[in-house]
Amino acid sequence: MSPSGARGGGRGETSRLDESDVRVRPGRGTRPRSKRRPDHADAEAAMVVAVDRGRWTCAPDDDPSRRVVAMRARELGRTPVVVGDRVDLVGDVSGGDDALARIVRVAERRSVLRRTADDTDPYERVVVANASHLVIVTALADPVPRTGFVDRALVAAYAGGLEPVLCLTKSDLADPAEFAANYAELDLPVVVTRSDRDPEALREVVAGRVSALIGHSGVGKSTLVNTLVPDADRAVGVVSGVGKGRHTSTSAVALPLPDHSGWVVDTPGIRSFGLAHIAPDDVVAAFGDLAEAIEECPRGCAHLGPPSDPECALDAEVAAGRLGPGRLDALRRVLTALRTPAWET
Repeated sequence: MSPSGARGGGRGETSRLDESDVRVRPGRGTRPRSKRRPDHADAEAAMVVAVDRGRWTCAPDDDPSRRVVAMRARELGRTPVVVGDRVDLVGDVSGGDDALARIVRVAERRSVLRRTADDTDPYERVVVANASHLVIVTALADPVPRTGFVDRALVAAYAGGLEPVLCLTKSDLADPAEFAANYAELDLPVVVTRSDRDPEALREVVAGRVSALIGHSGVGKSTLVNTLVPDADRAVGVVSGVGKGRHTSTSAVALPLPDHSGWVVDTPGIRSFGLAHIAPDDVVAAFGDLAEAIEECPRGCAHLGPPSDPECALDAEVAAGRLGPGRLDALRRVLTALRTPAWET
C-alpha cells in the first residue's frame, strides 16, 4: 500500500469527507464555565467587630472572645461589609497571628445606621448594621447641649430601624429635666449619668443587645464606654493588631460587654449626620400610630404643616383628637432637622 493509501486512500478518499467528520478543539476562552458555587455548608457564623483597609475582624458566635481576620470572598464582589454585619466565614478561622479567613455570605440587615458626608452628598455610608439601640450621648453642660444634633440623630435612628435612647451626662453640673422635656412627647427613653456614679440605668439599656453610642467630643462618651467595657482600650488594641492596621477615629468598633452579655459599638468619628438619604416619610413611618395617617398627605409633603405643607394630614389627626398637639410639635421639630444644614447643628 502506498503512503497515500495508508492515510485514507489519497485525494479521492478525502473528497468524500463532509463537515460532520471535522472535529475542532474549542479555544480556552470558549469553554462554558460552570455557574455552580460551593454552598459552604460548614461556614462559621460571626459578627464583624472592626474594619480596617480591606480586612474585617470578626467574632465567631461559638467563641465571641476569639478574633478572626477575614477578607471578602471573590464571589461577593464589592458587597459592603460593616461593623455589626452578620457573616459566614470559611478558611482558617483559628484566629492565629497569620490566619486569614474568607467572608462568603452577608446576612440581611435588621437595622442600619446611615449617614452622608453632608446634606447634599448622594453617597450613603453605613456606619453600623444590626444595632438594636442608638444611644445619643449629650452633656448637660460643658459643652452646652444642643437639640439640633439630637434631632438629626433621632432622624437617622427612626429611618434606620434603631430604637433611640437619649443619654444625658454630667447631671452633677445641670438639671436634666429642662432638656429632657424637649422629647417627652416622643416617648424617647432618657437615662441620666454623672461621672462620680456608676451608669446603672445605661447598663440595663445595653445589656444583651448591640448598641451604638454616638456623641460630640467632650460629652463624656469615652468615659461611658470605658466604664461599660473595663478593658475597652485592650480590646481596641487587639483589633488593631490582628487587623494589621490601626483603629482610627473615623471607624466604628464593637466592644464586648463583660461576660459577652452584649456589644457596645463606639463610633468616635461621627460628629454630625448628613441626611441626604432620608425622606420625611421614612421618619414618620417609625411611629406606628402615624404611618397610616400620612397616606392621605399630598405627594411631596414634608409633614411640617402650614405654611409649607397646608394640607398635611397630621393636622387633621390633631383636629379629630387622634393625635396630641404636643406630640405633633415634637415630631415636627425633629423633621425640621431634615431642612437644617448639618453645620448649623
